[in-house]
Amino acid sequence: MASPAYIAFLRHGAYRQRSDAPSARQPFALSQEGIEQAREGARQLVQMIAQFGLKPVAQIHSSRQLRAWQTANELLAGLRAHGYPVDDIVQSSDLAERGVGCAANLTLSEIEAVLRDDPRCEPPPPGWKSDSDYRLPLEGAESLSDAGRRVAGYIQRCLHPGSLTVLVGHGASFRHACHHLGLLRREDIAGMSMYHARPLLFCHDGRGSWQHLAGEWKIRTPKEVPLD
Repeated sequence: MASPAYIAFLRHGAYRQRSDAPSARQPFALSQEGIEQAREGARQLVQMIAQFGLKPVAQIHSSRQLRAWQTANELLAGLRAHGYPVDDIVQSSDLAERGVGCAANLTLSEIEAVLRDDPRCEPPPPGWKSDSDYRLPLEGAESLSDAGRRVAGYIQRCLHPGSLTVLVGHGASFRHACHHLGLLRREDIAGMSMYHARPLLFCHDGRGSWQHLAGEWKIRTPKEVPLD
């Protein structure tokens, strides 16, 4: 029987996000608040490792967005300071947030204007940004569910029996990945979010089943505007 494998993933820290734009692939850095969140996340991760007697693998995995890499870098420093031999950050586009294709980094109103002016496109439905299944009719665009499936596949490829793998990415794609892995029900996705840079710890039993071990989901208030 295969040994259990452990996964911890963290949403990046707060960053200098462009206002009213789907966060997707924005290239901006962590704010000072985000740096402090990442350092606190490292402390929490060290506590989880000690609590469950885990052995981290040598690489932290991160999306290619600067905010995720910076968060991963703070985690690496925190783990190394406690004697864990973590020495590298592996970046992958497979951990990115939902892509909006050629509309990347436009504002919501700019995206809707593009669709309005394109005779090939229907207007997007109300609340399209947080609709799990809606995919913008633009080249290269994904739905949130598409992104979650991509991230779930990456998580499964990162499993190391007997060890802990740490991944840093984005809230919506992680939540949808958890649905595809059987950790969240479809109807619960919209009500969940992730705290900036706080680790969530999961165990894969080696036979296909997952268990949430530690860390808390953020529960959205009814009027909270989803970011990533």
